Amino acid sequence: MAVSYMTEEGYNKLLAEINYLETVKRPEISAQIAEARDKGDLSENAEYDAAKDAQGIMEAKLAQLKHLISNARLIDESQVKTEAVQILNKVKIRNSKTDAVMTYMLVSDSEANLKEGKISVNTPIAQGLMGKKVGDKVDISVPSGIMSFEIMDISI
Repeated sequence: MAVSYMTEEGYNKLLAEINYLETVKRPEISAQIAEARDKGDLSENAEYDAAKDAQGIMEAKLAQLKHLISNARLIDESQVKTEAVQILNKVKIRNSKTDAVMTYMLVSDSEANLKEGKISVNTPIAQGLMGKKVGDKVDISVPSGIMSFEIMDISI
């Protein structure tokens, strides 16, 4: 896996989730497995099977998060500039066809959350905006075709 750039806030959220899985979820699932095991025959014990499945899913997620953390590189937010679009910028764009104005913050994959207006730098729109300046017009290829945007503002 490649290096994953993230903010300190995003890094701390991942650490908190790892801690929660290790200190709360893992013991809960272990208790469920022990309780189901105490009920006798494991060959037809749906509770035991469900608890073991939950354990496998949780352990896989934990391994994925630890891998992400091990490849994380924190971004020095004080070094973020606004002359051209880059990660951690808020970019205000206008759709040239619909005149709709949107503002997105470009973040790492692990911090992307469309409801909060945060899109991954690896999305087609973010990739098309990277390096562009205020006033630039860009045509971006997205799954539904070509979208045209004008960059209206770049901020932090």
